Amino acid sequence: MIVLEFKAKGKTTQYTAIDEAIITAQFVRNKSIRFWMDNRGVGQKELYRLSKVLRDEFPFVKALK
Repeated sequence: MIVLEFKAKGKTTQYTAIDEAIITAQFVRNKSIRFWMDNRGVGQKELYRLSKVLRDEFPFVKALK
C-alpha cells in the first residue's frame, strides 16, 4: 500500500475540496472492490467500464475526473 503524507497550508474551502475529493475517490474504490468481489475474474477493462457507469450515475463522481 502506498501512503502519501504532506503538510499543507490552505484556506478552509481548499481543505473542504480536498476532503470531498478523498471521499469521492474512496466511494469509487469501494464500488470497484465490491464489483470485483461479486464478479470474480473481472479485468481492468470491466473496471474501467464500471467507472464510466459510475460517472454517468453519480454527478459527484463525474466532478472527480
